Amino acid sequence: MKEIVIISGKGGTGKTSITSSFASLAENAVLADCDVDAADLHLILDPEVKVVNDFISGNLAVIKSDECLGCEVCLDVCKFDAVVRQGDGSFKIDANSCEGCGVCVEFCPASIIEFPQRHCGQWFESQTRYGAMVHAKLGIAAENSGRLVSMVRQEAKRIAEEQKADLIIVDGPPGTGCPVIASITGADAVVVVTEPTLSGLHDLKRTMKLTAHFGSKTFICVNKWDINPQNTGDIERFVESSGCQFIGKIPYSKEVTKAQIEGKSVIESGTEEIKTHIITIWENLNSHLLKG
Repeated sequence: MKEIVIISGKGGTGKTSITSSFASLAENAVLADCDVDAADLHLILDPEVKVVNDFISGNLAVIKSDECLGCEVCLDVCKFDAVVRQGDGSFKIDANSCEGCGVCVEFCPASIIEFPQRHCGQWFESQTRYGAMVHAKLGIAAENSGRLVSMVRQEAKRIAEEQKADLIIVDGPPGTGCPVIASITGADAVVVVTEPTLSGLHDLKRTMKLTAHFGSKTFICVNKWDINPQNTGDIERFVESSGCQFIGKIPYSKEVTKAQIEGKSVIESGTEEIKTHIITIWENLNSHLLKG
């Protein structure tokens, strides 16, 4: 069983469109959406949710306002400006600012600050027309997205083992932060989707530096390559000199937007021309994986 993670240096490069196309080309795969802060793979794959699970992570301070002495100790010790004075002189905790450190709980002289576990979102086990899918929704201002990403990957692997799937296809988050690190560690292949712009090349270099640090086998493709063929050539040469694999490029096409509006993958909805480019990338990727 192989795990492929599709990431990008920033949002909007076409990562999810390529992921959904890979899903439609794979024959026996489990899917996972690890872009938990802004998941959108479900908009294309229309999953039927089978199981809903709460994501509990960390703690949240809660002041019993009706018992508050108004002594200001919590206000003084909080370093995150999460303590808010109310009109009656008592205090409350701004849940969006609270970091769950517990200092106010420890120092409250009246011991009236509770510290319950924090509900940070949900994760789902679903079924799509291409097979099982694990995805999640992180709550507004909730943190620990890296932990939620790891949980989604872990559950996708469990389901893949149960179903004897050949492949796990992961729609990863953009950027180079904690959620991306949680998405790529231990994966068999990382596909980086970029665009032929100066910022695209800059983001690509940062992303490739990250994948190299974790020893990830890295493959690069350029979306909308024909909007700047010169920059595309610069990207190809850079990738070749880096030792990573350049596996293809996709031209700009309104068919991609049309497919998104229809809730379909480009392979389902696009013209033969645009499909050919994506299929070539898929075949090149699989060829390298078989060699590895």
